[in-house]
Amino acid sequence: MVRYQRGEILFQRSSLNSDIWSLPAGAIEIGETPAEAVVREVREETGLKVTPRNVIGVFGGKDFRFTYPDGNQVEYIIVMFECTINSGSLEAIDGESAELQFFSVDSMPKLAIPYPREVFYPSNSERTFF
Repeated sequence: MVRYQRGEILFQRSSLNSDIWSLPAGAIEIGETPAEAVVREVREETGLKVTPRNVIGVFGGKDFRFTYPDGNQVEYIIVMFECTINSGSLEAIDGESAELQFFSVDSMPKLAIPYPREVFYPSNSERTFF
């Protein structure tokens, strides 16, 4: 999760389905650690260079099942990092994002993945594992 200095969170609207919002994310490539993958994926999808600061949640199971527009289904195992922005300009580089926008917790769009709402609050310092 990439948080702006005022506490707003960066979300992306998918170019594959205009109604789906999510956090910048993606698959881990061969040889990458989860932290390296989040740095690469955020850069590719948003143009921002980030530093992962800590793990704020690990999620998985049937509630994290997703069906792509082509019908393929997956169940994600998600490692959510709190990330800080180092540099860059907000722009979709890899074509996966139709829109990038920061939202406050109270005005977040409906997300494709049902993250527990408490992980989005800035004061959340506890780790969440499901």
